[in-house]
Parts: sequence; C-alpha cells; structure tokens
Amino acid sequence: MLVFLPFVPALISFALPERMAVWRDVINISFALAKLALVGFLLLSVEDGVTTEWRYEFLQGHDFILRTDAFALLFITLSAFLWLIATVYAIAYFGRGPHLARFFGFFNLCVLAATGVAMSGTAITFFVFYELLTLATWPLVVHKGDEKSLRAGRIYLIYTLAGSAAYLAGIVWLKSHVGTIEFAARPDLSGIPRLELTLIFILCIGGLGVKAALIPFHGWLPEAMAAPAPVSALLHAVAVVKAGAFGILRMIYDVYGIDTVSDLGLGPPLAVLAAATILYGSFRALMQTDIKKRLAYSTVSQVSYIILGASLIGPFAMIGGLVHLVHQGIMKITLFMCAGALANRMGIKAVADLDGAGRMMPVTMAAFSVGALGMIGIPPSAGFISKWYLGLGGLQSDARWVVAVLAGSSLLNALYFLPLLYRAWLLAPSQSHAPVRELDGAWNRMLVLPAAITALTVLVAGLFAAFPFSPLSWVILIAERGYLK
Repeated sequence: MLVFLPFVPALISFALPERMAVWRDVINISFALAKLALVGFLLLSVEDGVTTEWRYEFLQGHDFILRTDAFALLFITLSAFLWLIATVYAIAYFGRGPHLARFFGFFNLCVLAATGVAMSGTAITFFVFYELLTLATWPLVVHKGDEKSLRAGRIYLIYTLAGSAAYLAGIVWLKSHVGTIEFAARPDLSGIPRLELTLIFILCIGGLGVKAALIPFHGWLPEAMAAPAPVSALLHAVAVVKAGAFGILRMIYDVYGIDTVSDLGLGPPLAVLAAATILYGSFRALMQTDIKKRLAYSTVSQVSYIILGASLIGPFAMIGGLVHLVHQGIMKITLFMCAGALANRMGIKAVADLDGAGRMMPVTMAAFSVGALGMIGIPPSAGFISKWYLGLGGLQSDARWVVAVLAGSSLLNALYFLPLLYRAWLLAPSQSHAPVRELDGAWNRMLVLPAAITALTVLVAGLFAAFPFSPLSWVILIAERGYLK
C-alpha cells in the first residue's frame, strides 16, 4: 500500500478530462493525506522494533523485496509530508492551466518511485525504482514544451541514464561474486579481490552520484531549472537528488559496510569529492543572477553534506549526514516554493528584481528568509543541527579540515543568500512592481501557505531536535539499531 498508493491518483489523473480538474485536485490531496496517515502508523510500529517485509520472486534468483525499517521510513516520511505540501502548492501554482492531467499523473508516479527507492530490499529492486524515477520525472522537466525545456530534458536523460548504466554494471559485477545483494543481510565480500571491490564501489558511487549531483556529474541539475517551480521543488527536495544520496548511503552502510569501506580506504577520497562539491556548488551559486539557478547550485552544494557525513565513517558524522537528508529537503522546498510564488505573483525571477519584495509579499519572504538562514546554518534552524553534528563528526574522525570546509561553505552561503534578503527587506520596492495582495483569495493562500508551513517545520526541527520523532531523534534511533556496527 505504501509504495503503490500513489498509483491510484496517477491513473485517475491521466484518465480524467481537464474539465474535471476539481475532482482531480480532491483525489490527489486525499491520497496524499492517506499516505501520510499510513506513514504515521508505520512510524509507531517501527519505533517499537517492528520491521515489515514483502518478498516476491520475479526472476529466477532475483527477489523483489520491499522492506520498512527505520532507515527506509526516514526517506519515506520526508517524501510523504512533502508530497502533500507540493501537491497543494502545484494546484495553486498552475491553476487551471493546460496539460495538468499529464503533470499530476507523472507527479504521482515520481512519488511512487521515490517510495520504492526507500523501501527497496535488494540492489536490483532499488535499480528498478531508480530507473522508474528517471522516466517519470522526464515529462515533468519538459512540461512547458518549449525548446529550453526540451533541451533540459535531453541533458537530464543523458546524464541520468548514463549514471544508471554505471550503477547497474557495478551491481551486476558484484552479484557475480556474492549472489543476491540484500540490504538487510549485508553480503560477504571477504573473497573478492580488493581491486575489484574498489572498482565496483567507484562504478556504483559514480552512477548514483549523477542523481546526487556530485561533481563532475552535476551539469543536468542547473539545466533542469527550465522546469516549472513545483517540478524544481520535487527534483531538489523530494525525489531525484535524494534518491542518489540515499543510494550512496545504502552502498556504504548496507552493501559494503563501514568496516570494509574503511579497510579499502574509500572513505577519505569520497569525503574529499563531497567537500569539493560543497565548495564548488557554493562558488557557482554566488555567481548566479537568476534566483532558481542560484538555488540549483545551492542544491549541488547542500546534498553533498549528506555524502560527506557518510564518508567520514564516524557516529556524529553519520548522524549529521542522515539528518541533513531531511533538513535539506524541508529547507530547499521552502526556498523553491517561495521563488515560484514570487515569479507567479510578481514576475520576479532575477536577484536584481527582489527590491522591496518583502514589503509586498511579507509571508513569502519571511518563509524564504527562514529557509535561507537555515541553509547558512543559523541557530535555531534545522540547518544548524546538521552542520553541528557534521563538524563534531569531522573532529571525531580526525578530519579537522571538515570544520574548515563547513565554515567556508557557511560563509559562501551567507554571501549568496543575505544579499537577497537585504534587497527584499531593506530596499524600496521597484516602480515596475504592481501592487500585490498576497493572501487575497483561496488560490493565492494555497500558493503561499505551503511555504509558510515548511518554514515553520525548519524552525521546529531545530528548536525541538531532541524531542521524540524529530528527524534528529529518528536518525539517532537508526544509528543505535546497527548502522554504526
């Protein structure tokens, strides 16, 4: 039910004619609420130690396995919560525009694929959903149908399909040695030559690193900003980049294991690559004049915090990286929804057009400010919690240079976010901006309030980080249940 629940609104969305848009909207929101309720039930069960598994042999020697454990539910809870938020936002953003039956059909298939990625019990099952995610997101990237969008779609497919091929080659190579690669029962790698293990790891991490936007495989992500704002939010916060990062975490913790990664010396090179991506993405974000492209390069930087935490092979670093999987998603969807609202209501797309926007759309810019300050790492935001644990992890792993990387990244984050806030709040509104009544009408409230909710979540996740069922508490639960062994 958890995986295939979005399949129902996907089929209905494809089938309903455009004139029945109200029914489509109600069905999409209803199923998103139902999935969130199901996730809540599973959170209570898994916290009590219950793990559920469904297994089906779909090819000889290849079991199709879906599994709910604490690690899977971390990603699933994020996607279920943000699916509901993004659905409400997308309905308001597009209004009664064209081709929305197609959009919401593929939108729901993306959620299905992202949930499948999280619940996959084997490397092959993971690959099936990983590929479905690629194919389901392509129609969203090219939704506008103009030449810029089609070009972005071509680049997206070239990068992601090449990455998938590399990952498939790696897992097939590994399977030839160990048989079925189950995440819950880590394969025995002791009889495989070190060189082969290293090459397989490079193939798999390189393939997964495409979706995770590790340099030099990040080029598709800024190009994908040709897509509408709801798609950008989905790509950056919920589905694609998170699937790549989640796959890398699975390879490190559930396939190789931290002892093997450490023994092969694979952690430090991956940490250096992640650190380089963090700084490179921040530098490139600083150079962008378009708001969405600035946010895109910020994603290139921020997602690599997750990979940095995993590659340092230590308790605090692991906690910092895993909790950032959630925190980055909440902060980034807030920023993209705000950017979309500014473009939709005021035509603001460039940094230079932000003058006085805070006075005209105060709720939107307040939410944007919370997301931006969280990305910088200002307490008590969720971003501060992530960076605090990553810094402790660097010191614990005797990699003091990590603290310098985090400090440098935070400085660069401030340099490319604070000028936006300065323009929006402290400069006079441009004469070219027509007066806007931000919360006038149901459609406008639906456009603004989702970002306000996620911005509030950014603060709650930071202020109440020690409370039960907070992202941090859940990640600590994951660590205590075996990911540090």
